[in-house]
Amino acid sequence: MAKRTAGDDKEPRFKDVSVNRKARHDFEILEVVEAGIALTGSEIKSIREGKVSLQEAYARPDKGELWLMGAHIAEYGPASYLGHEPRRPRRLLVHRAQVRELERQVAQRGLTLVPLRMYLKNGLAKVEIAVGRGRRQYDKRQAIAKRESEREVERALRTRTKG
Repeated sequence: MAKRTAGDDKEPRFKDVSVNRKARHDFEILEVVEAGIALTGSEIKSIREGKVSLQEAYARPDKGELWLMGAHIAEYGPASYLGHEPRRPRRLLVHRAQVRELERQVAQRGLTLVPLRMYLKNGLAKVEIAVGRGRRQYDKRQAIAKRESEREVERALRTRTKG
């Protein structure tokens, strides 16, 4: 086996910090975009500790920029009075053309920008933003029923191949 050095690692390393599980349940996901986040020093330290919640978060285009609203990044204790406000709006770093496209989609079709997960990619904080259409209650029930039927088929196939 060959010896590996630090420079050999070509694949980016991901570490999920926070996942918004409810987003995939409440929204039909149409498109996903990766965005960086403009953060302060105490915020990135808190993110590295995993003290993030995306439960009530959403993204909003405003004056040619994309903003993450309602995301909770807990205060970093050792930062003392130099800390940050946990629910402040944070600017998302996305190409200008992508911002215009997302802005157009949200304005025309009544879609929503929902953060799916926050993760660290090679030490940098990233957010996965999805363009989604809100599901109604009966749509949610249909999605659950479809998922359960697919699971039953998988189970039946698995037991059939084993036996």
